[in-house]
Amino acid sequence: QCQLDGLWRNDQDSLMEISVLRDNGDFQGQYFTRVTLSGDCAQISPLRGAQQQLGEEGWPTFAFTVRWDKFSNATTAFVGQCFVDAGGKETLSTMWLLREAVGSLEEDWKATR
Repeated sequence: QCQLDGLWRNDQDSLMEISVLRDNGDFQGQYFTRVTLSGDCAQISPLRGAQQQLGEEGWPTFAFTVRWDKFSNATTAFVGQCFVDAGGKETLSTMWLLREAVGSLEEDWKATR
């Protein structure tokens, strides 16, 4: 069974640390991204999320948000599932949507990636 708490690295060399995983599935941590909208160097941002609670079997689904408040006026929502391969390696498979602040309703079309 997958355990979300701990340190994770993605294919862009960013790091996510889930340091608090509560019994009800809520979790928090920090995201250390090497990819920024502004082109700045790596930044640490807070994350909060929830994991679907499962019994002894199954691989949990989860969702979390990252607030990029230190270098960008944007928020990203991630959803995913944790898998374990035959060798015991845990992998998080995720999709994300990033919402960037825009100055008007007319610019809303370009605010989500």
